Amino acid sequence: MNHETTNPVGIERALVQVRRLCILVAALALVTLILTFGWLVFGRYVLNATPTWVEQLALLLICYVAFLGAAAGVQEDSHIGVTIFRDILPVPARKGLIIAVDLSLAIFGIVMLIAGITLMRFGWDTRLPMLDIPESFRTLAITSLGGLMALFAGLRAILRIVRFRSWSPDDFIKEY
Repeated sequence: MNHETTNPVGIERALVQVRRLCILVAALALVTLILTFGWLVFGRYVLNATPTWVEQLALLLICYVAFLGAAAGVQEDSHIGVTIFRDILPVPARKGLIIAVDLSLAIFGIVMLIAGITLMRFGWDTRLPMLDIPESFRTLAITSLGGLMALFAGLRAILRIVRFRSWSPDDFIKEY
C-alpha cells in the first residue's frame, strides 16, 4: 500500500482530534463536577437545603471523566504495560508483540462495546434516582470507551502493520 491510498497522516490527525474531543468532554465533566460540589456546599451550609441530586450527577460525571480519559490514554499509547519482556526481544519480534498488544486492546474494546450496548438496552427503562434520566447514560460511558479503544488501537495496529518495515519499536509511544 502506498501513502496516497491509505493516507495515514490524515488518519492519525483525525485520531488526535477525536482524542482531543475526549479530553475536552472529560474536562468539561470535571469542571461541572467541581461546580456542582460547590453548589452542594453552598446549599448545605448557607441555604441549609442540601441538593440531593449532586451525588448522582457526580457518579455519572466520574464515569465520563475516567472512561474518556482512559480512551485518550489508549490513543496516546500511554496505557499501563509491562515492557521488560518486550524490550529484550529482537526488533522484528518486538514489533510483532507491539502489534499484538494493539490488536488485543482493539478486541477488548469491541467486547466492551458489545457488552456496553447490551447494558444500555437493559437499563434504558430504569431511571437514575434524583436525575430522572435513563440508567443507560451511565453505561454510555463504558460503551464509548469500548468503541474508542477499538478505533484507536485497531487503527494503530493497522497503521503499524502497513509501516512494519519503516517504524521503530523504540519510538512506538510517540509514533503519531
